[in-house]
Amino acid sequence: MSATRASASRAAALGALPGLALCALLASAASALAGTALVRDRLHVGVLLLVLVLGMALGSLLRLPAWLAPGLRVAQRPLLRWAVAGLGFRLSLGELLHIGRPALLVVTLSTLGALGFGAWLGRRLRVSEKLGVLLSVGGAICGASAVVAADSVVQGEKRDSAIAVGLITLYGTLGILAYPWIGRALGMDAFRFGLWDGASLHEMAQVVAAGASYGRGAVEVATVVKLVRICLLAPVVFALAWWRRARGGAGDAKVSVVPWFLVLFVLFAALDSTTIAPRPWLAAVRDGDLWLLAAGMAGVGLQTRFTDLGRAGARPILLGAAQWLFIAALAYGLGAALVR
Repeated sequence: MSATRASASRAAALGALPGLALCALLASAASALAGTALVRDRLHVGVLLLVLVLGMALGSLLRLPAWLAPGLRVAQRPLLRWAVAGLGFRLSLGELLHIGRPALLVVTLSTLGALGFGAWLGRRLRVSEKLGVLLSVGGAICGASAVVAADSVVQGEKRDSAIAVGLITLYGTLGILAYPWIGRALGMDAFRFGLWDGASLHEMAQVVAAGASYGRGAVEVATVVKLVRICLLAPVVFALAWWRRARGGAGDAKVSVVPWFLVLFVLFAALDSTTIAPRPWLAAVRDGDLWLLAAGMAGVGLQTRFTDLGRAGARPILLGAAQWLFIAALAYGLGAALVR
């Protein structure tokens, strides 16, 4: 029996290779594009959006053969979960204390408030439950990475994560242009702008791009504030896993109360906060983890067509926009009230 299982495992691994190879190819192409001056410095488009668009374009133009499907499924689930665990290497817990308790309170309350508002509005708009969760978590915490992490336990439809990533990236890109103008119009200093930027924009790349337009001091504050939001990813996804199990619906038994990849996320964050691992090694691990995220997102894109986004309708678009405006207003108001 064990020999039979081993043979089946080898066959499954070999069957997954073509699809994984295609995902790896798209991830490498998107990484190369993201590193060009045009994309990095002018368009401010991240590798995850690039690989998603490339995958969707290929999946929309071509009819992909069935023998690619096993590898695409591996990329969507196990590979992405390892990549989410690797996000822990981006957190240095000691840095989070430098912005002060009032600022920590602002970002925490803003994030939790945005999560609650997104969940409430999603129900009012009758957005599908899983898509609503992905939009809410992605918009409140850290964009595409949060969508990937949440989808690992929510297990939405194939197009849900693509829709969520696309909408969140669109709004975050608009924020890069709008935030510096709004900040100057409101007379915000570098610290207040960095706090607002890091507490309310979606992706780290977008936060840095908007902060860079405001000045070096704003970038430093915004980056640390954004790290605080990322720290909330693990407890939020833990809570989602518990919620899914507690509801006991179809398929929910597959969701662990304590997902293994989030345990690794916390352990990796703790390791990154020590001096055990050499800094050059950590930098290489972060780059490799971003590539893994891109390969996993390629699997999502290849199984999503542009027509799927069109069928999403106006309600998810409204939900994403309203949540963004809510967190931006809440973070600004709390910053004005609590930070002196």
